[in-house]
Amino acid sequence: MQLYRDGHMPGLVHAYSGQEAVAIGVSAHLRKDDTITSTHRGHGHCIAKGVDMTAMMAENMGRLDGVCAGMGGSMHVADVSLGILGANGIVAGGVGIATGSAFSARTLGTDRVSVCFLGDGSMNQGVVYETMNLAALWQLPLIYVCEYNGFTEYTRTEQLIAGDLLARAEAFGVGAVEVDGMDIVAVRDAAAAAVARARAGGGPSMLLARTHRYYGHHVAEFDSAYREEGELERWRAEDPILRLASLLEDRGLSAEDLATIEKETVAELDGVVERALASPVPAGEQVSAFVYAGTGVAR
Repeated sequence: MQLYRDGHMPGLVHAYSGQEAVAIGVSAHLRKDDTITSTHRGHGHCIAKGVDMTAMMAENMGRLDGVCAGMGGSMHVADVSLGILGANGIVAGGVGIATGSAFSARTLGTDRVSVCFLGDGSMNQGVVYETMNLAALWQLPLIYVCEYNGFTEYTRTEQLIAGDLLARAEAFGVGAVEVDGMDIVAVRDAAAAAVARARAGGGPSMLLARTHRYYGHHVAEFDSAYREEGELERWRAEDPILRLASLLEDRGLSAEDLATIEKETVAELDGVVERALASPVPAGEQVSAFVYAGTGVAR
């Protein structure tokens, strides 16, 4: 967020802070060849799936060493070698891509699964229900993970969603469960059943994870006037990282151990930022790279 405000990131950036339990809990069960599609708020998904963080940060900055050579930016981070088929600036834009990936897995006879991360605002998009229909008919190994953070950009989702989202999925015969999206263990357990079902040929599932984004729709938004008084504080009290730390302490990890993990992580991320800032900006003549077959970027 600070790098964006300091002018190092073109376009807009959408923070994932507060929703980490969803990406971590689901990705704990995914293999390298399993695929995911993501949202404009996709950095957490990419990190949990194993993306090189320096390459991701460089991509956010539009630098040549970015995972997409600086051509995608924050909302289009992708690494097909890791099964990360791309974040997407279009609401529900990754749903059809994930369905295609699941269809290819079934056609090839593999047990690969596809996960489609989508926000609650996506649940009013027609492509979601078109693909649910196909996924249920063809018993595709597809898992819809709806991160219900309560907001559709600047509007409370409850003002836009009619009926019960679980019932919408169930109407297609898609197994749907609601889970505490601030609890890594709860998400992990729910995702275990969905992934096992998909691998065994049992068809699609949907996880509805209740979570919360701590910041605005994007990092340039400073005043989230649409929040209720005290709402953010109530959600922060359920912070997924702090809850996991508490669980680890209960299971014998000392406060010193946790402090060491935090210190090492901060040092690692400082290195990520330093290396990303040192990456060159693509030359102007590379603007048409990847537009035509056979074109690329000389690094």
